[in-house]
Amino acid sequence: MDAYMIFSIIFVTLLMAFQANFYFDSVLGKSSRKPRRAIYFLVFVMLGYFYLVSSFSDIVSTAVALLLIFSLAQSYEVEFKIKLVFTILYAVLITMANAIAVYILGVLESADYSSMDQFNGEDHWILSKVMLLGCSIMFVVIQVVRLVAKRRSFAVHYRYYLLFLIVPIITIYQINVASIYSEKNIFYVFSVLGSLFLNVFIVYVFDNMVEKVQLAHENTQLQRQMDYQDANYEKTVHSFKNIKSIIHDINQQFLYIDECIQRNELAAAGDHIKSTLNTIEGAYQRVNSGNLVIDALVTNTLAMGQANGIKIDTKIQLHSQHIQIDRYDLCVVLGNMLDNAIEASKKVRQAEDRYILIAIHSTSTALVIQIMNHVEQPIVDLKSDKPNPEYHGIGLTNISRMCEKYGGHMSIEHQHRKFNNMVVLPFHTDNP
Repeated sequence: MDAYMIFSIIFVTLLMAFQANFYFDSVLGKSSRKPRRAIYFLVFVMLGYFYLVSSFSDIVSTAVALLLIFSLAQSYEVEFKIKLVFTILYAVLITMANAIAVYILGVLESADYSSMDQFNGEDHWILSKVMLLGCSIMFVVIQVVRLVAKRRSFAVHYRYYLLFLIVPIITIYQINVASIYSEKNIFYVFSVLGSLFLNVFIVYVFDNMVEKVQLAHENTQLQRQMDYQDANYEKTVHSFKNIKSIIHDINQQFLYIDECIQRNELAAAGDHIKSTLNTIEGAYQRVNSGNLVIDALVTNTLAMGQANGIKIDTKIQLHSQHIQIDRYDLCVVLGNMLDNAIEASKKVRQAEDRYILIAIHSTSTALVIQIMNHVEQPIVDLKSDKPNPEYHGIGLTNISRMCEKYGGHMSIEHQHRKFNNMVVLPFHTDNP
């Protein structure tokens, strides 16, 4: 094998690597790439070169081709079954593209390329031409796949992937049979193009099927989340009643204090005033903003923090105790933010590092909520680690939904083992 042929094979291998990377970016998403991908490209190039210069039986050749493609799919952080499915699909698509390339070259060069055995022998130049033309056709196919593949990260049951693989597997069998027993004419090309269209259409059908399953699952999650929020709302209402009962009891305490003063029993009056103040302070847990929702939720968080050894500082300054945000919506936003902070702080091993800052500020036009907490490990993603992730995992989504409702926004920052979540909710006269 001369140097020119070696160069052409290396070029085809690099082109295959670029094309396979382009394909997996389209169906798996660039965001799912692993940080260190050079090793996977190196493995792909080495296997690709070995595949092009070696001769194999049909079964071994198929296995090596699948291993070659799957080696690059490993450079993405997605489920194994997803990588396997799209590896097989790519193998089917490139097989059909190469079959079309064989026919086109046969017509252009007036040669009989009906037998694929010569591509596994010494004529590597013919194989290189087929691969180059096949890659060119495949780039067009990938562009079509990009239009129909939305790269959903939602996991579905294995049976859906098995159903998805039926058509590609049957297509591989039909193409192999047709390449051996069928005459290479225009009807052969049309049949291959039809199979190509069918496999691209299957991607579209599969994506829509996943979307429907995902929507059904999200509806179930939303219903559970609403039930969870209803339970929290009931707890908040109960806290309201307790606070109101304390306020009502204070009136009775004032009557007793007044009677002590009338009888000139100042010592008894002073002792009772101190006792009453201690009772009020204990009930409010040093939180007395005047807004019942904020007082109840922050009070509950302080109690949970004390029970779990979490230091909590509060900075609450309200322009007015009457906030133009629906109480239920405020419970959803503040409740989820505080809940996330408590759950993250529980996982911090060093007790002295467990810390939460609750800063709530309002003006005449907006409410600003900032919750900062320490975390045990640097945050990679925002998946829930709570005991019931199906209830809590959509919490940030609900906060975002409330921000959209009021025309506000949510920002999340995390650095140096600190997680900072801020929400701004503007006041509007047309809001509930």
